[in-house]
Amino acid sequence: MSNKKYDVYGIGNALVDIITEVSEEFVLENKVEKGVMTLVEEERQAELLNSMKITEEHMQGGGSAANTLVAASQFGAKGFYSCKVANDLEGTFFLNDLKANGIDTVLTPETAPVGTTGKVLVMTTPDAERTMNTFLGITADFSEKEIHEYALKDSKYLYLEGYLVTSESGLAAMKKAKKIAEENGVKTALTFSDPAMVKYFKEQMESVVGASVDLLFCNEEEAALFTGENDTDSIREELKKVAKRFAITQGKNGAIIYDGDTFIDIEPYQVKAVDTNGAGDMFAGAFLYAITNGHSYADAGKLASLASSKIVTQFGPRLTWPDAKEILNKWKVE
Repeated sequence: MSNKKYDVYGIGNALVDIITEVSEEFVLENKVEKGVMTLVEEERQAELLNSMKITEEHMQGGGSAANTLVAASQFGAKGFYSCKVANDLEGTFFLNDLKANGIDTVLTPETAPVGTTGKVLVMTTPDAERTMNTFLGITADFSEKEIHEYALKDSKYLYLEGYLVTSESGLAAMKKAKKIAEENGVKTALTFSDPAMVKYFKEQMESVVGASVDLLFCNEEEAALFTGENDTDSIREELKKVAKRFAITQGKNGAIIYDGDTFIDIEPYQVKAVDTNGAGDMFAGAFLYAITNGHSYADAGKLASLASSKIVTQFGPRLTWPDAKEILNKWKVE
């Protein structure tokens, strides 16, 4: 695996995040389902934005797998991202953001198709929980056409974003990418992405998992929904049947890692959380960097825990490059 050009080849949604803070009353009054990602039409998203009376929008590059690849890149991994954006303001912003973060892609603002780039309204309540209302735009049409086999074959890991199971073309792309990876000795990592993806698209998710994936990322709620079990021991045993290795994040309680042989408890770093948006993406990105660059699963878990503990103390799903360097240095000392 050492002679591969890329550490991680990711496929997923290309979205621009609009980060906002809202009250509990706003969530109730506007009938927003709290704590999950909900797909909405462009009109509904605009309605919510208008009711917030926002005077300044804070735009950030987003998308679950994109956030993960950016995190991995900031720690030192080399990544390639297959996605779909339109030739509009948000699309240009997204592609420039990927480039600035060291991620390769074949798209350019000039070659991007006509359409509307997807946007995510990220609403954070005072309890630090994040709720997302997503208008997918052109990324809803992500398909097998966006898979670039030459880059996938030249990667150590394929990283699949669970959100893609919501569309037939996205689901087909996930399956094709996994098949190409398996035929070319590329390991497959999958993230469930969100409890709603397991709750409402479980059959589709199971079809992607197939006989097994090499590495699965999920949180406790997603793991319980997927396995149908409630206690931790039963959940772990069920996951062993579908994933060769896995990481179950537990929020303030740390994480459980299964390295294929043993279970490893990852201690949490105690912090005051203000925004949980992107914590799972950050965990996966830091973890993938570590295991593709010669580190053990235990050490990877420590870096992932440290990085995700940092991301929840700020608004937005990404670190600054200086912050990433500081985390990496702290991890190496420990």
